[in-house]
Amino acid sequence: MVKEVDDILKKYRKKLGDHVDEESLGDVESFDSSSFSSEYIKFKQETLGFQRSTYENWCNLAEKIIKLEPPKKDLKLIEEAIETVHLDITPSGSAAFAALSGFVLVLIGFIIGGIFYTIFGELIISIPLMLIVLGVLGMFFLPRVPIYIATRWRLRASNQMVLCILYVVMYMRHTPNLENAIKFATQHLKEPLSLDLKKLFWDVETGKYSTVKESLDNYLIIWRKHNQEFVTSFHLIESSLFEPSESRRLTLLDKSLEVMLDGTYDKMLRYAHNLQNPITMLHMLGVILPILGLVIFPLLGSIMGGFVRWYHLMFLYNLVLPLLVFSFGMSILSKRPTGYGDSEVTSSLMKKLYNPFWLCFFITLAFILVGLFPLIINFLQPGFDFYIIEPFKFLGFEQGPGGGYYGPFGIGALFLSFFIPFGLALGMSFYFKMRSQKLIDIRNETQDLETEFGSALFQLGNRIGDGIPAEAAFSSVAESMKGTPSGDFFSIVDRNIRTFGMSLKESIFNGQKGAILSYPSALIETSMKVLVESSRKGNSIVAQSLISIASYVNRIQKVNERLKDLLAEIISSMKAQINFLAPAIAGIVVGIGAMIVNVVVGLTTNISAFTFGDSSAVEVQDQLRVITELFDITKLIPSYYFQIIVGVYIVQIVYVLTILSNGIENGSDKLAERDLLGKNLFKSTILYLIIGVIVTMLFNFLSGMVMSGLQI
Repeated sequence: MVKEVDDILKKYRKKLGDHVDEESLGDVESFDSSSFSSEYIKFKQETLGFQRSTYENWCNLAEKIIKLEPPKKDLKLIEEAIETVHLDITPSGSAAFAALSGFVLVLIGFIIGGIFYTIFGELIISIPLMLIVLGVLGMFFLPRVPIYIATRWRLRASNQMVLCILYVVMYMRHTPNLENAIKFATQHLKEPLSLDLKKLFWDVETGKYSTVKESLDNYLIIWRKHNQEFVTSFHLIESSLFEPSESRRLTLLDKSLEVMLDGTYDKMLRYAHNLQNPITMLHMLGVILPILGLVIFPLLGSIMGGFVRWYHLMFLYNLVLPLLVFSFGMSILSKRPTGYGDSEVTSSLMKKLYNPFWLCFFITLAFILVGLFPLIINFLQPGFDFYIIEPFKFLGFEQGPGGGYYGPFGIGALFLSFFIPFGLALGMSFYFKMRSQKLIDIRNETQDLETEFGSALFQLGNRIGDGIPAEAAFSSVAESMKGTPSGDFFSIVDRNIRTFGMSLKESIFNGQKGAILSYPSALIETSMKVLVESSRKGNSIVAQSLISIASYVNRIQKVNERLKDLLAEIISSMKAQINFLAPAIAGIVVGIGAMIVNVVVGLTTNISAFTFGDSSAVEVQDQLRVITELFDITKLIPSYYFQIIVGVYIVQIVYVLTILSNGIENGSDKLAERDLLGKNLFKSTILYLIIGVIVTMLFNFLSGMVMSGLQI
């Protein structure tokens, strides 16, 4: 306690000494915060990353060009978001950036339209219209980018709040000093919450607030609407400082942690009950209805006189719809209550894994080139084709009235098109698999350790409480729990101490041989950090801290199990959508669409070839040719493009739903997300390909029989 007081006195004596000019007989200098500002800005940019600072630069540049204000209804939300995420911009800058971006896209659309008109002599509005629509949408949605960034920030920060309260409580149990407790939490948390806590000290250093408590109270205001239990817990911690009774002080500290856990449980309960309708809406509007609606699109282009082309369909299904589904999914995820975060050790190990990006890129590129083979052949040798078996052509390019070729409508081209979504899914799946496979096995072992870790900590705390040094207590507990995951963990710690002469901290957290590398768990990591910190205060403090953590670990496990029960139905529904329903429906739709296109092309070709010797049948021939004009093959959407669009959409929707499913179940857990993406992308796409190929072959066989019956 005396040392803590001395540290604080030395700190502020130095600060006063730095601002006293001895030659001017003690006059106090004006406080210059510029050096602090430059250091903080540098730190913030390094923490937030290059992309975030680039967005800031664009907004600041746009604000110099044009002065605009966001809508009044969004102004307060944008200001709060900018403050939350530490963005160095103003609401006017975000609005100016949105307006200029939208204007540039609209301008490019008009320029491209003018170029097309100059070259081709007719107004081709498809691509210009897409750019104009994107520009207009950008003007409405881009001003809200800070709100979206803040939502993601809060989700990541909320996953660390239980640990934050735990760190502060554990420290204050043995040292009632709020400033040092928050510093301890800051040192052991990662960004974004660590950045928020560092900002508390920054505001004190720059003179914005006079005390850390005042800075903390101001910071907690932004969490009142989003995480009230976090605010309440910190207020209880502050209140404990004013308690004259030691037992009452400890009771308030324990109550603060209890409030955090109970609040998390209650919010998750409400979240799970309110999640059913949004998820159902997401499935219907983002998966079922869009895929079923695809059936009409192959004919729609012909019926509407060529107004709807395949690239319009691609624009809608491979750009607009995935963005809408992703945005809606993130809005669902943003309401998720506090999680329990990911381990820093896991994050550091993930960074050390081999990055197979270029290998996966070239694998994907090779499959895409195979899928583009029909277009390449037609470009090099227009009109080249052959029959697989009558009446099925391989490429199926049909010559139009102007001499050009349209298609491909052939069954071979359709089957080759399946290589494009398969290559895309294979490359992404392989990438995520390589980035998670080694660590996920460790994660599974770690989960077994977490199950019994509470009782292991209780034993360790009791041994240390009996007067045994912490280093020796690990050996004793490892022997008594031999053959269990906890016993193995403690054995590694003991071996590092005895064999390599490491300190307690090094034996657990050493970057090469530390025991935590074998069990990268947020719970275990937290427990051991508190153990190391409290070991400086004596055995009684260590024992007390470990027993408290043991109680915390057991409580966390009960809450997690209950949350899994609450979310089980929703998670299983989402997994069914990802693994079966979406790819199965899409595969059937592709087969039906291919059959429709094949029948229409066959009918058009056969009707055009009909000849009638009887003059009375000419009238029938004219009526049949009306059908060929209605279903003009030059304006049909070929099944080749149709399948590519559907296949890529399935890859996109599986990607989005997997991220959403993992976020709901595990919070911000990148390792679990990568593992699920590696599995789901491959399995779902393979199922889609199998069903698509089988249904396509079956329906095309039936359509071929129909066409054979119509031939004369």
